[in-house]
Amino acid sequence: MAGSIVNRDAFLSNIAKQLGRAPKTQLTKPVWQYQPQDRVLKDATKDELVAVLAKQCKNINTDVIVTTTENLATDLQKVVEQYGGRSVITWQDKRFKNYGLAQLMHTQWPQVDIELYVWDETQPEENIRQAEKANIGLTISEMTLAESGTAVLFSDKYRGRTISFLPEKSIILMPKSTIVPRITQAARWMSQKVQNGEHIASCINFITGPSNSADIEMIPVVGVHGPIKATYIVIEDQ
Repeated sequence: MAGSIVNRDAFLSNIAKQLGRAPKTQLTKPVWQYQPQDRVLKDATKDELVAVLAKQCKNINTDVIVTTTENLATDLQKVVEQYGGRSVITWQDKRFKNYGLAQLMHTQWPQVDIELYVWDETQPEENIRQAEKANIGLTISEMTLAESGTAVLFSDKYRGRTISFLPEKSIILMPKSTIVPRITQAARWMSQKVQNGEHIASCINFITGPSNSADIEMIPVVGVHGPIKATYIVIEDQ
């Protein structure tokens, strides 16, 4: 049931009166004299950003593999085998086919007893059950933040968010073309999409490696709230 706003204008007018000014009907976006957030890695090339990402991933217990589209299937299979195979859950996403992974996922994996489950928007309860029992969750980053080692995942009815945190291990594919210095660029990119009236996911997850927590006595513990292992596969797509 949709909520309703009651006495909003009267409430805001009273606040403006207490501040000694007239109520504002429009807001003007401020222009800051200094914007240091734009200077971090401002002139870095994509190769330099990949190097920054790889260095940061050492701090967040995440493996990084750089590959080409031609070698992607082979390198993905190696990681799946290192993680013990068994079962993989992934999105219903045409990009997997575009990257040439259809044969690996739908033909080769069943032949070696690796169970594949593709997110089904018509089966919400089964999706959760499969995500809970899956050994590996496979997703694709919309944008990757080099400075923090963060993958930006867009979720929708075809791309469930639970795939990134319920399975024991996580593999995230990262197109090299989408790597940016930091969250500054990601926020600006998403804001621009909204201003242009473009569709944007209602659920956006910022994933930084495997689950890490230091809530208790500042002692780091991996895997409390999500995957215990994570691998980023950077794809040379430029």
